Amino acid sequence: MESKRTFRIGIDVGGTFTKAVLIDNATYEVVDRYSVMTTHADERGVAKGVVEVFRNVLERSAVDPKDVVFLAHSTTQATNALLEGDVAAVGVIGMASRVEALLARGQSSIKEIELAPGRNLRPQHRFLTTDALDENTVREALEGLRSAGAQVVVATSAFGVDDTSGEELVMRVAAEMGIAVTGGHEITKLYGLTTRTRTAVINASILPKMIGTANMTEASVREAGILAPLMIMRGDGGVMDVQEMRRRPVVTMLSGPAASVAGALMYLRVSDGIYFEVGGTSTNIGVIRNGRPTIKHARVGGHDTYVNSLDVRVIGIAGGSMVRIRGRDVTDVGPRSAHIAGLPYAAFADPADLVGAQVETFRPKEGDPDDYVAIRTANGKRFAVTNTCAANVLGYAKPGMHAYAGPESARLAIAPLAELMGVPVDEVARRILTCATDKVLPVVEDLVREYGLDRDQTMLVGEGGGAAALIPFGAERMGLQFKISKDAEVISSIGVALALVRETIERQIPNPTPEDLQRIKREALDAVVKLGAAPEHTEVTIEVDPQTQRVRATAMGASEMRAQDPSKQVTEDEARAIAATSMGVSPDAVRLMASTDQVRVFQGAIEERKWRIFRSKRTPVRAVDCEGVIRVQRSDGVVTGSTAGTGLDDLKRLWESVTIYNGDSVITPDVFVIAGRRVVDLSGVNALDQALAIGRSELDGLAPETPVALISIQGARGL
Repeated sequence: MESKRTFRIGIDVGGTFTKAVLIDNATYEVVDRYSVMTTHADERGVAKGVVEVFRNVLERSAVDPKDVVFLAHSTTQATNALLEGDVAAVGVIGMASRVEALLARGQSSIKEIELAPGRNLRPQHRFLTTDALDENTVREALEGLRSAGAQVVVATSAFGVDDTSGEELVMRVAAEMGIAVTGGHEITKLYGLTTRTRTAVINASILPKMIGTANMTEASVREAGILAPLMIMRGDGGVMDVQEMRRRPVVTMLSGPAASVAGALMYLRVSDGIYFEVGGTSTNIGVIRNGRPTIKHARVGGHDTYVNSLDVRVIGIAGGSMVRIRGRDVTDVGPRSAHIAGLPYAAFADPADLVGAQVETFRPKEGDPDDYVAIRTANGKRFAVTNTCAANVLGYAKPGMHAYAGPESARLAIAPLAELMGVPVDEVARRILTCATDKVLPVVEDLVREYGLDRDQTMLVGEGGGAAALIPFGAERMGLQFKISKDAEVISSIGVALALVRETIERQIPNPTPEDLQRIKREALDAVVKLGAAPEHTEVTIEVDPQTQRVRATAMGASEMRAQDPSKQVTEDEARAIAATSMGVSPDAVRLMASTDQVRVFQGAIEERKWRIFRSKRTPVRAVDCEGVIRVQRSDGVVTGSTAGTGLDDLKRLWESVTIYNGDSVITPDVFVIAGRRVVDLSGVNALDQALAIGRSELDGLAPETPVALISIQGARGL
């Protein structure tokens, strides 16, 4: 009997467009797509556009809403509210014992936060001592804040991550009084009263607006007959349910770039690389490492917060960036784009409209330099010369890519510029792309160094409609591989539809014991399961930073509705071919070194020449799961096959054999433990007993003969 077809919907709310995709839950193929202009100005805000696109994509595809098993959307609302200063007035109730009050009073009183020029967040402040804390004193403080204009309140207590009773009392009384409230302990479990309070203040400032949007969107989803839970994209690359968003809307900051990264991880199946979300005006650049995006704490108004978001670098160069000239040469490209100037791209013009084209320079906006190039044609039309035009001239934009227009119009547009400069059309196009990628390449080099990426393993991943305008040429200049999705223009919507449930738990624990690590790992796992992740499809990564004494456990898992079709699992030969292609060698040169029932680990051998006559060999490693996704990708490593019964002993031997003692310093290895489909990354663990504790938590309960694979990375941690 044929199983019933089910679907996923992903909606990306961008600055210009709100785009929806309908995806087959079994094949992950895009069934249909629909977009509207983002409804910033509507009285219902961006929620109107979200509702419109999901209703239309269902109607166009004749899909029964009851067959939708997953619905998620990203949102720019939190980011835009903060950037525009469109926030609620916030009051803070700080608390501490009499002994701690002197210091805590100042730390809980948050200074003015500049959100945008002329728009500042100025929290009101009241302080209570916990020694005499009761409902009456709390109610009096809340009434005072409400009288001062506060629309939402933050409860924050010294050491509130350890004792939440004071914050919980304020939250309960505020709820009884009908006042929206945020508790500091709800946002983060990290110490640092000032930063924790500041993060809670920012969360509180957008709480009323975000709750209103969430309520409207959820009601519309239910009215449409969709029974699946409504999920919201987080800024760290995962999703959470709408109820969690009502509590912590601040974690949706930067969910737009996060959506495109989720698309690269799940749709393009990228395990390691540098991703580019190339739009028309700007490009977001970040790193995917071990199948996860790199995360940092976000800054708002120049201040630190405890909000986890993608480590994204934004540059003002993209597919629509316009050419600038001085005299007879291209001097720059961007930062103004054709979109800002209100001009169409010349590459997409009808060739007949480009007859008699002449070069003219102009200012896109008042105060801009007057050296931006436009093409004015004989019929009076004006077009912008952009990176996309240059990429079409040189053939980097291929058929099937969103930026592809064909070379004819692009060559006609650049021809008058070439005549002015006295060089061939191809040379002008090359100069344009060189100027553009001169701004991209230093960012890539910085990321390679900062995250210790293997250069020969680094792939540039192009996403967004303008990807073909920059990525192929930039990759060629750097000698790197690149990949662009066939659906690059809607990759963010695809990423939202396929994103994993994610939660991060952070603690400051001096010299964490194995028990501490197991405890925080369990807490992270329980958190994502509560949000809808299936335990068997959940992985937890632990990072230990001995300098800050910070321990971070990140859990990511697929929802229960993720399709699993055993007939579509890759065979050993198919997995070997995937590994060989990634290594750049023949499948005959790749050996299966270890495997579990869900993951196969392959190793190759590549001979390198160094200093003329000296030769060395490196042994690249690829761990390929049953769906054909590369889960671990390294240029040199050691693979050990083991079992659940002997895994800890083998892990200890492997760890000790690869650890390097260099004078007073100890360089520990990066190790991966693979059991079933779980890939446990121990690269953030610095002590053997901690590694063994995490390994034990994975292996306990498995039959002793269960296959386990261990991978140790050669030259790890700075070698």
